Amino acid sequence: MGEAYFYHLTATPIEATLPTLLSRALGAGWRVVVRGTDEGRLRWLDDRLWEGEGFLPHGTSSAPHAADQPVLLTTEEVAVAPNGARCLVSIDGADLAASDITASERAMILFDGNDDRATERAREQWRSLTGAGVKAKYWSQETGAWALKAESK
Repeated sequence: MGEAYFYHLTATPIEATLPTLLSRALGAGWRVVVRGTDEGRLRWLDDRLWEGEGFLPHGTSSAPHAADQPVLLTTEEVAVAPNGARCLVSIDGADLAASDITASERAMILFDGNDDRATERAREQWRSLTGAGVKAKYWSQETGAWALKAESK
């Protein structure tokens, strides 16, 4: 059964944080789905991921060969990712169901701590997922370095 890791972004934006987390997931041997809520935002993120240092293989669900991508960017909520992902990432408040997480190795919920709506959405997701029995950890970078601030039982 997977766990949900909540990442409260305050010091670095998503386009700086996500590549590091994706690299770690790929290093663990996991394929990844990044689930967002807006196609335009995912296209923007797709461009940012190509501009970063190093090579991070990825693609969008609307592009050819989506199933072959180690990292797949999508707005789709599907029970089984076309690329066989074992790691799910939620950005911009995208839904992750407890069943999504229990069927994976890890889920990551990234949210902008400088945005009150994003923070409230993450709190809703925490309550919903932990209420459904999902183990969760809350990581914050409010001091500049990542620190574990809370853990569900």
